Amino acid sequence: MAKAQPRKSMKGYYLTTFLIGLGFFTMGLMDPLYDTYIPIFLGKYIASNAVIGTIMTLDNMFAIFLIPIFSAISDRTRSRIGRRMPFIITLLPLSAFAFGLIPFAALSSLVLLIILIFALNVFKQSVRGPVVALMPDIIPGEIRSEANGVINTMGGVATIVGTIGLAQLMNVKINLPGKGPTDNILAFPLAGILVLIAVVLLFFFVKEKRGSSSESAAKEKVPIIKSLKHIFGEKDKSALFVLASLLFWFIGYQGVLPFVGKYSVEVLGTSSGSAALAAGMVGIAYALFAIPSGIIAHNHGRKRTIRVALVCLVVILVLIYVHSVIFTAEGISQTMRMLPFWALMFLFGMFWVTVITNSFPMLWQMANYENMGIYTGLYYFFSQLASIIAPPITGGLIDIFGYGSLFIFAAACMAVAFFLMSKVTRGEPHDDIQESVANEA
Repeated sequence: MAKAQPRKSMKGYYLTTFLIGLGFFTMGLMDPLYDTYIPIFLGKYIASNAVIGTIMTLDNMFAIFLIPIFSAISDRTRSRIGRRMPFIITLLPLSAFAFGLIPFAALSSLVLLIILIFALNVFKQSVRGPVVALMPDIIPGEIRSEANGVINTMGGVATIVGTIGLAQLMNVKINLPGKGPTDNILAFPLAGILVLIAVVLLFFFVKEKRGSSSESAAKEKVPIIKSLKHIFGEKDKSALFVLASLLFWFIGYQGVLPFVGKYSVEVLGTSSGSAALAAGMVGIAYALFAIPSGIIAHNHGRKRTIRVALVCLVVILVLIYVHSVIFTAEGISQTMRMLPFWALMFLFGMFWVTVITNSFPMLWQMANYENMGIYTGLYYFFSQLASIIAPPITGGLIDIFGYGSLFIFAAACMAVAFFLMSKVTRGEPHDDIQESVANEA
């Protein structure tokens, strides 16, 4: 009978996790700027929020197929630099280049803007799965909540850099040939440069492991369809309930996110450069609470931690709705409008990062080395499906009922996710300890 193994700790893994987090940093840098300003760019050509919401989902239609496909392909890739790195060093630079050109396309035409949005998302969504799957390849299973906390901290720092730092450059006018002094430009190309720097650091300082498990996987590659059938055919449906839960909490989140910038400008009266500050508050919360949320889940359980966070998100979203009714009346100063809203968005980010930090490790805990990318792809399939479903719905709700309906809709989605998570029975940190003991016995 095997003896109980001592629990691993993050000591010795922080630097490695930080370096792996550079890949996630690139996503955290681009995504908030994209979500804040693309609807504003589209708004120059399109009046209907429902149409804007629909266009915002078109890129996710690429993601819903590309992320699972490229995650699974990377599982089966063998090269001298690893199985994830070939995708990272080719597709992330292409993403950076396309991202930097978006504001220039917005100045030219709607068609060019949409084409470039599509090109960006082909590159970015193809690389997202391999970027995220790099961490569970290297970090032991029982400390992935803490490691994911470090990585989400990197994403939070990137959000701060993008929304509070770079976004302020959207107010700076630059002289463009044939256009004259023009604003709403600089943040995007500078973000692209930072992405390129992160890719260089990631390539030179993160080396994928090439142990016996990798060699055996190379000899016997499990077919993708067979792996999917195994996952969905398991007697324990915990993985499916996690996926269903994340579908609903992402519908709530993705329904709100594309319109927060427009809400800040059109309802709260903030400037274009400050439109991203609401997302910036979420980024600050990410940076501050990602690691603590992983530690809390390690000590008290991932499922319990996520469900408590979902209840808190419901309460906060209802409070944001109340704010949208009370604090937008005439006679209330802009400061009194913005400060409570930013405070509530900070709290939203605190509990949102708690959900995100611990849900991915729950799925990874149910995976093995050979199908880690497939589980990663499934996570993104459902999250991107939410990105397709949500914006047209919430855009239509805005058109009919006003911006306040965003937050009630999101609260309802979080409540459904809370119920679905009650059905999950696996994915806790101790599960891998039992697995490793069984494998060594």
